[in-house]
Parts: sequence; C-alpha cells; structure tokens
Amino acid sequence: MKTLREAKIGETVTVAKLHGEGPVKRRIMDMGITRGVTVTVRKVAPLGDPVEVTVRGYELSLRKADAEMIEVQ
Repeated sequence: MKTLREAKIGETVTVAKLHGEGPVKRRIMDMGITRGVTVTVRKVAPLGDPVEVTVRGYELSLRKADAEMIEVQ
C-alpha cells in the first residue's frame, strides 16, 4: 500500500488505514481524516513539507511525517 505522502498532485485517494499511536492518531482523526474518506492532494511545498489536501470540503495542510502515517488506496 502507499501513503498519502506518495500520492501525486491532483490525485484523489481513499484512506485505508491510519498508523500512529495515541495522541498523534487522535489528532489526525480530529482533522477529519478517517478510514474511508476521500482525500485530494492539492499542493506540495517545494521541499515536500507540508502537503495541502482537500478533505470533507475544506483544505488542510499536513506535515510530511503525518502524511506518511496515512495509508491510502
């Protein structure tokens, strides 16, 4: 499986699984990223951090480390 960090600009993916422990996983879920939700990659900063995505109708910026914890298909 690939992670959200590996998704290309303009690609729409579905969240398959969240990795991470305790508060980190909870924070990602509080931002609206849960299993089964569709995420569209909007922009990636020149050095790859952060990644801007659209999820549940709003734009969200994720750190590279957080995007690696989100497994997509």
